[in-house]
Amino acid sequence: MDMTGAQWRKPSRSSTNGGACVEVADNLVAAVYVRDTKDNGGGPVLAFSHESWGAFVAQLAKRA
Repeated sequence: MDMTGAQWRKPSRSSTNGGACVEVADNLVAAVYVRDTKDNGGGPVLAFSHESWGAFVAQLAKRA
């Protein structure tokens, strides 16, 4: 996976649970990348198509 230029961001509520959350980089054309914050960028990264990620987020929004 070429994640050159990935701009990682944390959810705004990440400080409410001790920082135990995920970071998302959705600024690249190839995929949306997700990683665990506690690994400081050294752990595994999941890759999703933009369509799959959008469907996932839409389902979360329906349940909130």
